Amino acid sequence: MQNRILLIISIILTIVLIVVSSNEIHTTFFNSVPSKIIVKNTKTDEINKMNLEEYVVGVVAAEMPASFQEEALKAQAVASRTYAVYKMESSKGDYDVVTDVSNQSYITINEMKTKWQDEFDYYYEKVKDAVNATQGEVLKYNDEIVEAYYFAMSNGYTEDASLVFSEDRDYLQSVESAYDNETLKNFSVTKTFTKEDICKALNINCTNLVFSNIKRSATHRVNSITINDKEFKGTVVRSKLGLRSTDFDVTNNGDKVLITTRGYGHGVGMSQYGANGMAKDGYNYEEILQYYYKNVKISTI
Repeated sequence: MQNRILLIISIILTIVLIVVSSNEIHTTFFNSVPSKIIVKNTKTDEINKMNLEEYVVGVVAAEMPASFQEEALKAQAVASRTYAVYKMESSKGDYDVVTDVSNQSYITINEMKTKWQDEFDYYYEKVKDAVNATQGEVLKYNDEIVEAYYFAMSNGYTEDASLVFSEDRDYLQSVESAYDNETLKNFSVTKTFTKEDICKALNINCTNLVFSNIKRSATHRVNSITINDKEFKGTVVRSKLGLRSTDFDVTNNGDKVLITTRGYGHGVGMSQYGANGMAKDGYNYEEILQYYYKNVKISTI
């Protein structure tokens, strides 16, 4: 009789586990990494404490095309986790990170469903697998968590952090990123402005519009440019005019100004399209990370 009761209980528990598993098929559990991150949703102003690994799934889904190679997604997972832990360690407020590009973007599962539509199941599992495969892994330099900047696409070279963020980081030095080139869609983009658009954005006199004294870094990005006798940093011009990068050329064309950019993003750290190109060529995520972040070690938290 006792054995029969135990058998019935066992069957009931099995059924319960199956039901729970089916209901939570799109919920990620990472029991071995207890770290929690406090996230402020900039769309709702809600502040939530989350499992770090679940947060990383949402970041990878937001920051890198899920169609990219698995090794590139793994590299993105480690970079995103590293950046998150860096922010956690330096946090002094009510939250560690926000969900927009001022830190790193993050989307919820419902937002993933909207983004991926009919391909949600496939892409969700692909992203989750990349995060699972690198669970707890972060980048360290001299035994300290690095500030793992990354961006979409370079102009063929990444940039020194000192020239973009005025921060010296030995691990964020310029490297060639040969997979970022004209073969990529939107590598080179031309944006048209009226002279009034530029003058208003830069808050300068618009009687005439003269671009001169362009100074470039070794990677061809604009460090500074003089516009109507006023000098601007290339990063300021990019921000004010909404340019895709600081590698740009300016052409006056009557009442219009054409600005052509190469690459997309600030240029510091790992190029996401460069990482995908390396992955296509057979490099694994560890090799990708150690190429873009110099002399780092991959450690587990």
